[in-house]
Amino acid sequence: MAIVQAPPLAAESRPAPAGRDVVIDLVRALCVTGVVLLHAIMVGVTITDAGPVFANASEGAWWIIPVSWMLQVMPLFFVIGGFSGLLALRRLRARGGSSSGFIAGRVQRLLGPSLVAVGVVGALQAMLLLGGIDPALVAVASFRYSQPLWFLAVYLLAQSLLPLLVAAHDRMPLRTIAGLAAAALAVDALRAVTGTEGLGYLNLAFVWLALQQAGFFLADGRVDSLSRRTRAVAGLAAIAVLALGVAGGLWSPDLVASINPPTGALLLVGIAHLAAVSLFRAPIARLARRPRIAAFSAFVNARTMTIYLWHMPVLLTMAGTSAVFALVTGLGLPAPGGVEWWLGRPLWLAVALALTALAALAFARFESQPVRDATRAPRRLLGAVLTGGGSLVLLLVFGTTVWTALIAVLAMSAALRLAREQEPVSRRGRASGPAALSARWPARGRRGCAPCA
Repeated sequence: MAIVQAPPLAAESRPAPAGRDVVIDLVRALCVTGVVLLHAIMVGVTITDAGPVFANASEGAWWIIPVSWMLQVMPLFFVIGGFSGLLALRRLRARGGSSSGFIAGRVQRLLGPSLVAVGVVGALQAMLLLGGIDPALVAVASFRYSQPLWFLAVYLLAQSLLPLLVAAHDRMPLRTIAGLAAAALAVDALRAVTGTEGLGYLNLAFVWLALQQAGFFLADGRVDSLSRRTRAVAGLAAIAVLALGVAGGLWSPDLVASINPPTGALLLVGIAHLAAVSLFRAPIARLARRPRIAAFSAFVNARTMTIYLWHMPVLLTMAGTSAVFALVTGLGLPAPGGVEWWLGRPLWLAVALALTALAALAFARFESQPVRDATRAPRRLLGAVLTGGGSLVLLLVFGTTVWTALIAVLAMSAALRLAREQEPVSRRGRASGPAALSARWPARGRRGCAPCA
């Protein structure tokens, strides 16, 4: 199926770099920044008689509701993932690649930098425990670090299923996305009727896959081909239904809470965001081409995974440093949600962004590694996805401790090996073939692209 091009932009817009969409790049960069800001504002640390206490500053707080409506960007992130994934798959096929190569590449780009981050965090925990830090405090920090890793597990699943879902989109686009959305709403209904909260976790598949599927419609131009009136009505209708559902008690007014487990409310958020991106594509493009904005977008898009993996260690380090400073000086720390706490938030957020950017500079080289010898063997590919996904589930369920980090690193290493093609071995025991030549004479100057590109 030919790709329908989006409507032409304003004449003063300069052409985008080859293979890139400046609008999507800027929106992705803003989404990643929004995630960092949301998590930064949720970090709370106080000093009690028992010592430092790490807590979720938003727990039970009224202010998280308006903040979540502004910074709940995960639905849009999966829409962008679908947009970029579909175009990347088609480019790969045009070069003679395969769906298996696409999946193997995604496994390498997601798990490569993750392995390094989890390994470093596990080593730091071991150092803290050996240094006499309270194990309970380390356990809380490890739990906080593990929470955002749900995204990697789900995104790995969604991207691994992308070739199959693209095929379904090409054959029956409306029926496929309608089926996924209907399944998500059915899970919400069953959860409400039975009172079984565990049923909601089925939507880890249905909600996020439906949003990824929506990105296909943006990629092939179907969304942009609709009239502006239709797109505006769809976006406003999604917001209205979301508000009614919240008012009626169907969904929580806290859109952050709607992630765990995911609910149909996120589908409506995704529709509203999708409509907004499509409606304002031309002005966003003009903004994206301004030199400073373009530099910001380029910086973030080249380090998307690195920023996501390292922002929580940065935030936890900031919280720990604040606690130590308060204990040493005896000044104390303001209670989360108080006037003094809010007055300090601008500086806190600015420091969080700056330190996360520095961490991204330090560790980005692990993200920029080129995909190597992607396997086409279905069994190896399935093993890579299951092993890599299992390592992330382990961290989610049991937290990132020294031992779970070690097991996860070993599992990720195994998944990465499975995602690479096995080379035939000569009689002398040395690998032969193109990969062997590449290993002996490595290419210079090759850099990978951002994992979500």
